[in-house]
Amino acid sequence: MNFSEINWDINAAGSWPTPVKVVVILIVSIFVAIGSFYFVTLPQLNELEVLEKNESSLKVDFEAKQKKAINLGDYRSQLDQIEDSLSEMLKQMPTKAEVASLLVDISQTGLASGLEFKLFQPSSEIRREFYSELPINIQVVGKYEELGLFVSGLASLPRIVTVHDVNLTPINVSSSNKDNKNAISMTAVIKTYNEGIVDDASGSKKRRAP
Repeated sequence: MNFSEINWDINAAGSWPTPVKVVVILIVSIFVAIGSFYFVTLPQLNELEVLEKNESSLKVDFEAKQKKAINLGDYRSQLDQIEDSLSEMLKQMPTKAEVASLLVDISQTGLASGLEFKLFQPSSEIRREFYSELPINIQVVGKYEELGLFVSGLASLPRIVTVHDVNLTPINVSSSNKDNKNAISMTAVIKTYNEGIVDDASGSKKRRAP
């Protein structure tokens, strides 16, 4: 076959010898296959890999949500219990009008326990996010049993009262003073709590949402 006699014009490809046609078709097919792989198949493979990774992540999310859905009833029950507990706690918080009465109750609880008050000093209100703290600095003197009765009495008050920063110091007294024998001085901070009150847009008062 004399290649110089072949008309290489693409428009005359039909007149090319069969072996030349076969070679040209093979070359074109190879280029088409390579182009198809890089421009069609390869992006699809990359997309498939991403989808497979997403599938694993979606399976994990689905299993987690399925578990939550199965336990939804329990979660709602727990939420109801928390809301009930919160409601009961809010009921035990004194209103501003009840604070004065509560201070008297705390003082009377100490006196009824046999304690002598050296200090009873309510401090400024401390605002928190959903409530206010009402701290009271106290110093009382009495026997260990009387201090125990006092703390127990505070815990049994109808309003929430907590005791913080307790410091006990024995008092040195003469042996002739039998009434103050084994006396202990206790300093502490007693806290009660008031549900937070906020102003709405109209300027009226409303309870802060728990």
